[in-house]
Amino acid sequence: MRHLLPTLVFGLLCSTAHAFQLGSSEVKAGGTLSRAQEFNSFGCSGGNTSPALSWSDVPAGTRSFALTVYDPDAPTGSGWWHWLVFNLPAATRLLPTGAGSADGLHLPAGSVQSKTDYGQPGFGGACPPLGDKPHRYVFTVHALKVDKLDLPADAMPALVGYMLNANSLGKTSFTAFYGRH
Repeated sequence: MRHLLPTLVFGLLCSTAHAFQLGSSEVKAGGTLSRAQEFNSFGCSGGNTSPALSWSDVPAGTRSFALTVYDPDAPTGSGWWHWLVFNLPAATRLLPTGAGSADGLHLPAGSVQSKTDYGQPGFGGACPPLGDKPHRYVFTVHALKVDKLDLPADAMPALVGYMLNANSLGKTSFTAFYGRH
């Protein structure tokens, strides 16, 4: 028994050392979004630019990826979807700054940006109500077991979310914050 505990601890450390990970050179997990990631409408005047994102140690069998950005603190009763991208090829491991432009020019071929809760495709930056506590913005990459989701570009966020969960091999997230005073 005395020798079993170190073996179990070592096994746990090794099994978690290469977990699916998501990061950004511009937005730190637990950090604050910048004005570059603030929306430019609805009373906000930021750059509305998606940050650079990268991921690694993807689950075996991944055939495509999807990316979502969600604010669970929006005062809507259902949160707010800021970005939904799916059909990212399996070889994709990063998206550059500005990949979320409405024209999708900096996304890999075949990728689809569906409508956000702003009613348009592409990255829609943070714009919490003035004076509200800082909101959480959850960036998530989903590893999928299918080459593509058979969804139209104008698919609503709930439908995209349903298909992501139905085809998931795993996901990784980080949360950043943003508030306006």
